[in-house]
Amino acid sequence: MSKLKSKKSLEVKIESIPKHPNPKVELEQYSTPATIAADILWNAYILGDIDKKNILDLGSGTGIFTIGSLLLGAKYSIGVEIDKESIDLAIKTAKSMELANYNFLNEDLYSFTDLSNENLNKDIFKEIFNPVDTVIQNPPFGSQFKGKRSSDRIFIQVAMLLSPVVYSFHMAKTENFLDSYFKSYNGKITHKFYYDFPIPKIYDFHKMQSKNIQIIVLRVENRNLI
Repeated sequence: MSKLKSKKSLEVKIESIPKHPNPKVELEQYSTPATIAADILWNAYILGDIDKKNILDLGSGTGIFTIGSLLLGAKYSIGVEIDKESIDLAIKTAKSMELANYNFLNEDLYSFTDLSNENLNKDIFKEIFNPVDTVIQNPPFGSQFKGKRSSDRIFIQVAMLLSPVVYSFHMAKTENFLDSYFKSYNGKITHKFYYDFPIPKIYDFHKMQSKNIQIIVLRVENRNLI
């Protein structure tokens, strides 16, 4: 497939990617709207972080950012997702689009982590993922009481270990914490993108048909690797 030439054409393609087939509340699975995904990917493309780059998509779900980056000319793209149903659907979608140079891994990031001291097995990560030019990650927001709190921190640790550039989704209200947390990993936040993220009524405890939450997507340069 030839590289897409506009954000609108990218948005249309992303819109055709299926959502989570069986959303799991403990994983806080909410599919990123095509408008938001296309905007992030297009900005990353304009900033030189996609075309001819190796992309790592952490918390890849059904492959929106893995596939989207390939549509914008990524050299290679890997999606990592704990939910096998979503991974299987992502593979099916990529095949139907006749894409190449991708891989999807059904992995839990915590499986590489010693939770007693929060150390990462660097050798395993680097053997599997290197070289990485850009990470795009959409960890659980931590907005639901049934979700795993602070699970976004393992995503940040992995991303800052592997990649010189990171795009990271978070709750907007945690912005001040994120500023200092990325700084502690020698990260420099260069861009901030703000969005209203719609949360549809897909779980039993949801009372509203839809609710918007404010999220922030950070572009971070890793001064340890640049």
